[in-house]
Amino acid sequence: MGQVIDINCDMGEGAGNEHLLMPYISSCNIACGEHAGDSATMSRVVQLAIKHKVKIGAHPGYPDPQNFGRKTMEIKSSVLKSSIRLQVGSLARVAADFGMKLFHIKPHGALYNDAAKDEGLASAVLSALDDYREDCLIYLPHGSVIAKRALKGGFSVKYEAFADRNYNDDLGLVPRSDSRAVLHRPEDVTEHMLTILEKEKVKTVSGKLLPLKAQTFCIHGDHENSVLIARHIYDELTGKGYEIK
Repeated sequence: MGQVIDINCDMGEGAGNEHLLMPYISSCNIACGEHAGDSATMSRVVQLAIKHKVKIGAHPGYPDPQNFGRKTMEIKSSVLKSSIRLQVGSLARVAADFGMKLFHIKPHGALYNDAAKDEGLASAVLSALDDYREDCLIYLPHGSVIAKRALKGGFSVKYEAFADRNYNDDLGLVPRSDSRAVLHRPEDVTEHMLTILEKEKVKTVSGKLLPLKAQTFCIHGDHENSVLIARHIYDELTGKGYEIK
């Protein structure tokens, strides 16, 4: 048996391509209704995940559907914590309706990026997730503020990297306002991912190779080439003896 690797995908965000992606991934991050998604979508994606034996995860974001949760939001800590609890709880109840539990939780978009650097925000997010400390993995970036706090707080963390996004030299993602932010060709995405997987280093937009660890890799479900990318990664990795699980 080869090395096991997790491929995760953000879903339930309106792309409607989940049924095409599920055969090539091993875990999914389902939008919980505040940046995108609704109860009907959650139910549909959960059932697809069960059918394809894909692990079910919650994908809570800033309660800002107008900006798809991809802009930093000025929000009181108490309001944010209530929103995150509501989001994750909503998906947990949907999953329970089908006899399933959440396997993991992964913050979405700007919340993910902001909590990676901001101590106060990281604390608020983890406080909101305290009820899931014993039962769920948290997908977070290696070396981030929130990952360090989560580990100290007794959470189980799985380090994540983005297969289809470029990195800056500070190991933050290149902002989407930059034309270099997103990798589009399946071959480029796979090469980018394999560098991280096999060398534990990422090639940044400046050309540097910097240390980066990852145990799970994300493909964005709303990427224009998401299905082609997912299939190419699956074929390349399984061809090299990796097991996507």
